[in-house]
Amino acid sequence: MADDRWLRTLRGPVLGLASALLLFAGWGGGCCAGAPNIVLILCDDMGWSDLGCYGGEVETPNLDRLAGQGMRFTQFYNNAKCTTTRASLITGLYPRPDGQRLLHRNMVTLGEVMADAGYRTALCGKWHLGRSPSEHPSDRGFQEYYGLLDGACNFFDPSIADPPYKGGGTRYFAHNHQRITSFPEDFYTTDAFTDHAIATVRRFAEGDAPFFLHLCYNAPHYPLHAPPEDIAKYRGRFLDGWDTMRERRFARQKELGLTDDAWRLSGRDSQAYDWETADHQFEDLRMAVYAAMIDRMDQNIGRLLATLDELGETDNTLILFLADNGGCAEEPGGRDPALRHPGPKDDYVAVGPAWGWAQNAPFRRYKVWMHEGGICTPLIVKWPGQVAEGAITSQPAHIIDLLPTCLDVAGGAYPAERHGHTILPVEGKSLAPIFAGEQRTPHDQLCWSFAGNAAIRQGDWKLVFDKLTKAWELFDLSSDRTEMNNLASGAPGRAARMAADYNAWAAATGNQKHPGPKPAPAGAAADR
Repeated sequence: MADDRWLRTLRGPVLGLASALLLFAGWGGGCCAGAPNIVLILCDDMGWSDLGCYGGEVETPNLDRLAGQGMRFTQFYNNAKCTTTRASLITGLYPRPDGQRLLHRNMVTLGEVMADAGYRTALCGKWHLGRSPSEHPSDRGFQEYYGLLDGACNFFDPSIADPPYKGGGTRYFAHNHQRITSFPEDFYTTDAFTDHAIATVRRFAEGDAPFFLHLCYNAPHYPLHAPPEDIAKYRGRFLDGWDTMRERRFARQKELGLTDDAWRLSGRDSQAYDWETADHQFEDLRMAVYAAMIDRMDQNIGRLLATLDELGETDNTLILFLADNGGCAEEPGGRDPALRHPGPKDDYVAVGPAWGWAQNAPFRRYKVWMHEGGICTPLIVKWPGQVAEGAITSQPAHIIDLLPTCLDVAGGAYPAERHGHTILPVEGKSLAPIFAGEQRTPHDQLCWSFAGNAAIRQGDWKLVFDKLTKAWELFDLSSDRTEMNNLASGAPGRAARMAADYNAWAAATGNQKHPGPKPAPAGAAADR
C-alpha cells in the first residue's frame, strides 16, 4: 500500500494550494496547552460481532490491540443508518430530517467547534451529508477534506457508475472543493483514505496545535470489493453457514467477557433463509470478501497507528473507533451466482439478509431496524494514561455523545450562536466520566427513528416499533439484552407512556410518529 496513492488522484496546483493552506493558515482560537490530538475512526455497515475483540473470526490485530490497551463499550448506540448516524456524530444532536437534508445552519459541526478550540481539523473518507455550501465538509469546519461525498462507490474506481439496479449514477469524489474523476490503476478507497490521513497527520505534526482527524472508511459497506490476496485468506472459512457462525461468535463473546450467562442467542430472523438451500460456495465467497474488507481496514489502521508512533504522538492522542450501524441485510442485484461476482470491481454485490443478520450476533435485526442488531455498535477507546487498559463498560451511551466528549477533552465551548444563527442546544453528554472509570449519570431517555422503525429507551426499558410487524414491543434489557421476551401486553401502561414519550420526541425533532401500542401477544416477539 503506497503512501502516495491518494496524491495521484489530485492535480498539482490543487495539492500545492492545499499544502500551503495547511502549513501557514491560522487555525482559530487558542486551545488549552497539552490538549490531546483526537482521531475518530468510523467504519460503514459493520456488525457488532465482526471484530476479533468482539467475538468475530475476522483478523483485526490492530483494533484488537487498541481494545487491549483501552476500553470497549457493550451498550454504545448509533442511529441504524449511514446518514442519520453521521448527522448525530457531527452535531451532537438527534437527526432533524428536512427532506434529504440533515445538516442545517442552526447546528454546529465537530469540525467547527474543534477548529474554534484551536485544533487543526481534517476529514478523510465518506461524508454522506451533502455538498451544498451549508453542507460541504470544507464549508463546515474541516480545513482539509478528501474522500467520498456520497454514500457508496466502486472501491477500485469511484468514477465507475453504479449498476442500473442501484440507480446508475456516478458518485462524487473530491479533495476539498475540487472534484476528482480519474483514479490510478492501484487505487482502493480504504488505502487512499488512509494515505491521505497519514499525509495530513504528518503535516499537522509539524505545528504546535493539536489535531482532530475524522477518518471515515466506506468499508465494509457494499459493493463487495477487496484485493484478491485479502479475499484468499478467508475462502472456506464460512462454509459452515451463518447459524454456526453466530453460535461460534456468541461463545467467544462470553469468553471475552462481553456477555454473561443471562444473555441468550436470538433466533432466526424472518428475512434470513436456510443455509441448506443456499449455494454454499457463493455464500462463502460473499462473506470472505466482506471479511477481507474489514481485514484491509484493520491493516490500514495499523499503518496510521505506526505513523503516530513514529511521530511521537501516540501518548498524547485519544483514539475512538466505531461503526455507523449494524450489519446490512440489503441485497441490490440479488444472489444469483450466475449473475453476481463478489470481489472484483466489475460487479456490485452485497452480503444479503442472512449474513447481514448474523454479523450482529447475538442480537436481532440489522441496519435500519431499531432492535439491538441495528443500533448497537462496537466502540473502542484508547487514551494512554486516561483510560484503563483492557476495560469493558456496559454503561449506555449514544452517538450524540461524541461531539460533547471531543469538546470536553479539548477544553472548548459549545456556542449558543454562530455567524448570526441561533444554535440548537447540544443533546449529547460527555463520555469523559466513563473514560475515567466513573459512573456517568445516564440520559433520561434515548430515541431512534428511521424509515418506519422506531425505538425509545428509558433506563433498562426499551420500546421498539418494527415496520414489518406494525406493533410496539417492550423489553427489559437488564434481563433480556437480546430482546426475546416481549412484555408489552403484560405492562400496557408502561408501553403506552413510553410510546407517548417517543411521539413527543418525534414531534419535537421532526421524526416520524407512530400510533399508540397495539401489543403483540406476550412472549411472542417477532424473530425470536
